[in-house]
Amino acid sequence: MKTTGSILALAGLVSLAQGHGFVTTPNPRLPGSAMEAACGQQVYDNQESNKYGNIQNMLQIAEGQSDYNAAECDIWLCKGYKFADNKDNVYSYKAGEVVDFVVDIMAPHTGTANVSVVQTSTDTVIGSPLIYWSVYASTATGVTKNETNFSVTIPDDLGDKCATAGDCVLQWWWNAASIDQTYESCVDFTVGGSGSSSSGSSSSAAAAVTTSAAATEPTTTAAAVTTVSTPDTANNIAPASSSAPTTLATSVKQTATTTPAAVAVSSSAASAIPTNGTTEEQLTWVASLLKALLKYAN
Repeated sequence: MKTTGSILALAGLVSLAQGHGFVTTPNPRLPGSAMEAACGQQVYDNQESNKYGNIQNMLQIAEGQSDYNAAECDIWLCKGYKFADNKDNVYSYKAGEVVDFVVDIMAPHTGTANVSVVQTSTDTVIGSPLIYWSVYASTATGVTKNETNFSVTIPDDLGDKCATAGDCVLQWWWNAASIDQTYESCVDFTVGGSGSSSSGSSSSAAAAVTTSAAATEPTTTAAAVTTVSTPDTANNIAPASSSAPTTLATSVKQTATTTPAAVAVSSSAASAIPTNGTTEEQLTWVASLLKALLKYAN
């Protein structure tokens, strides 16, 4: 019993250590059973306990899983979080409506960020980003207020593309290329169409981020970018171009040839502890192994 408690405590500390950014307003997608079925037990456990974590860390965990299906998980779209788990959390907006946005950032990592409307069926940005930072969460200045509290305006040229719940998300995307970590949150919404109305106020927010379509380069937008001299200033125009995260690896679903218990343990230990990775990555590796051992010890 004491050993079990120690393992759980360590896993909890690891979850806190690796969490760095997530949207708190409006209510974003959360992990659920549909995400678990598509992305596998360990990736789900990681996000269920630590939704603030980054996508590269999720991919590292998924590498050794036998129940991870890259195509079904679609991890670069909303971190694999599924609309099926969030049907009761859909905001209804009007074209031109101003939406307040709140982001909780636990630690700064210099990068770029934006909020965009993303079409979920193709994992592509509709139009241009609604807001963009060429310098975001700088380690030199720390996190500034306009990076965590800001507003975006729902475009008036969406037509019927976002009329049905599940068709579009407002996606916040923070790519901290300096440490090869990407953070993401999605808010389901409709514009003048069908869908459940969230219990939150429709003016409380939704926004989005540029997305890379499952291991493909992000689309380059046509608009010119204005250089941001300080992280206190955000551009309400699209960047001229954006760099894809350097880690875009996906895993192919494996066929289990061993017993379930053996698969669970070996899936965590399939790759050696990342000695050249960050402390976060090493702690995550240990936590994944401990969770697998704990599950089958009981």
